[in-house]
Amino acid sequence: MSGENGRGERGQGGPEDEARGAEQLALIRDTVRKTRAKPRTWRGAALAEGLPVARVLVDKGLVHLDQFFDYAVPAAMDEEAQPGVRVRVRFGARVVKGRREGGTLHDGFVVERRTDTDFHGPLAPLAQVLSTEPVLSPALLALCRQVADRYAGSLADVVQLAVPSRMARAERDPSPPPRPVPPSPAPGSWERYAAGPAYLDALGRGDTPRAVWLALPGPHWPRELAVAMGTALAAGRGALAVVPDGRTATRVDQALTELLGEGHHVLLTADAGPEERYRRWLAVSRGSVRAVVGTRAAMFAPVADLGLVALWDDGDSSHSEPHAPQPHARDVLLLRAREERTAFLLGGVTTTVEGAQLVESGWALPLAASRAAVRAAAPLIRTVSDADQARDEAARAARLPSLAWQVARDALTRGPVLVQVPRRGYLPKLACDRCREPARCAACAGPLELRDQAGTPACGWCGRPAPDWHCAECGGTRLRARIVGARRTAEELGRVFPSVPVRTSGRDTVLASVGDAPALVVATPGAEPVADGPGYAAALLLDGWALLNRPDLRAGEEALRRWAIAASLVRPAAQDGTVVVLAEPTLRPVQALVRWDPAGHALRELAERAELRFPPVARMASVTGPPSAIADVVDTMRLPPEADLLGPVPVTARAPAGRRERDEPVERLLIRVPPGSGAALAAALKQVRVARAARGAGDPVLMRMDPLDIG
Repeated sequence: MSGENGRGERGQGGPEDEARGAEQLALIRDTVRKTRAKPRTWRGAALAEGLPVARVLVDKGLVHLDQFFDYAVPAAMDEEAQPGVRVRVRFGARVVKGRREGGTLHDGFVVERRTDTDFHGPLAPLAQVLSTEPVLSPALLALCRQVADRYAGSLADVVQLAVPSRMARAERDPSPPPRPVPPSPAPGSWERYAAGPAYLDALGRGDTPRAVWLALPGPHWPRELAVAMGTALAAGRGALAVVPDGRTATRVDQALTELLGEGHHVLLTADAGPEERYRRWLAVSRGSVRAVVGTRAAMFAPVADLGLVALWDDGDSSHSEPHAPQPHARDVLLLRAREERTAFLLGGVTTTVEGAQLVESGWALPLAASRAAVRAAAPLIRTVSDADQARDEAARAARLPSLAWQVARDALTRGPVLVQVPRRGYLPKLACDRCREPARCAACAGPLELRDQAGTPACGWCGRPAPDWHCAECGGTRLRARIVGARRTAEELGRVFPSVPVRTSGRDTVLASVGDAPALVVATPGAEPVADGPGYAAALLLDGWALLNRPDLRAGEEALRRWAIAASLVRPAAQDGTVVVLAEPTLRPVQALVRWDPAGHALRELAERAELRFPPVARMASVTGPPSAIADVVDTMRLPPEADLLGPVPVTARAPAGRRERDEPVERLLIRVPPGSGAALAAALKQVRVARAARGAGDPVLMRMDPLDIG
């Protein structure tokens, strides 16, 4: 591989002996001497005297090129080409009669300066030092390597996620001087938790306590997270908190500013823009700021002397990176807590199965309030079963059962009412009015939807309108709603409560907050705005079946999480706060919500996963692609002897909109290994990817470690 690219590569063996090192160095110097008369190759550059070899990570995320490459360092770049800086190198050049020809320029990072190389042949020189800013520190490089190994990915792909794109103007601006260490904040509402003050005391001593924090419902958790971070800062160490979205990050940012003042932390979110975000990242990298609050990408923030890593609401899918190799923020922060010896705090109003496993294994301790404190903070939860809705005339007429209507009417005299609807849009799912068969597009078989009251049905996949639709089963031409979206719900509620303003919050327009005046706030899960003052007077959680009936292993856990997040915005029961959930009350997630016992629900889910040997008890990988490609993967992969193959089974996969539709069969294979064999499975998966890339295998195959959606 090195010969093809005309450069050396970093081997996995030990260092070269002195004789071979001297021979390599002499070869490099001889190459420079012979090529000084050939400016098109070396441009007359002299070689650096001290450490003439730069080991470079080329920013080329091909899995079969997941290695370092050696380049010669011209004397003019000796001072600038230091470990961690960005450089530009020529990649793919070939040796023709002792000199390099061809190749393309690629960006990369210097990871090491050396006196020798293990490449047999002349080295190409660095083409350019793009920046003297050392953005890839040894600690960050080591973290990226661990993440790449865990997820069977390439190091270059992970570094692209960890180091933001360069903005030259931001690099020229000096970072502010570090602020003095702030005083240790008072525990405040942490005293509501039995072990809360003890956790803060351990943070203040510089210890490394690890906890899974089940936060009480209500508006206090941003301040509590800020207090934990401030305690770590007061101990002279850094703090990092990763949250699901920009709205949540803003709440924690405001709490930190109120607690510590300006300049002690930075907010790393996409809302700041590329240049400002890079400027803030540089302030962290240079040690000017030692506290970071941010969304998913902040999990790699290079905080100096890190003392606390915190993750809020790890069940949110936003914590899973969509780009290869798709790491999860929880796993990255767990790696950092272990390798950098930091405290760890996994918080949320519910507990995931992964969080329950950390407690069950003894790696972390539970940090929860007493049952009395839970009852004092939680709203009253009431349920409406499917049978009750079937007998209720109001539910058939306006999708709002009598109980929900009465609760909303009474609550609107005291403040705003939150209405959670699982689906966005107007009528996102349609069916034949005669035979109830789902209405599908004639071109791509995608589901038809209605985007407004007077609109034409259109395909939700390819966008084609279907004005002359007819049912393929019975020939009917009339459509009915299968699922009602948030905008249609807002329209219906506006007719039921004509004197009350109705506001919507969803993907197109997400509200950060609403006032404390009476209003109906219709929101999709994850887009619920915070109500000013004491919170919402009531909440209606509609269409619970739409969350519970999803074909996913995490359907119950996810339904409980979304309900609890909405319910936590409602006033306590002592202040007449009430939540009505439209779901069968005998189901386990509904019972957990009624009792406000998400930790117990997570423990029971964990016990079932252990019995079935499903994640997180076991490690799992998914392989998705055509049947022939999956068979090739199985034949090539050297799996651990204890691995189980589940499938392959057909899955639904279609070409993206705008491309020619193909009905190629797509299958998915799940590979399961017991605890302790995850590293071997990841290594086997990566070896297959390398082999297929090297031989140019044609059929695309998607391989992923620890998939979230395993059905």
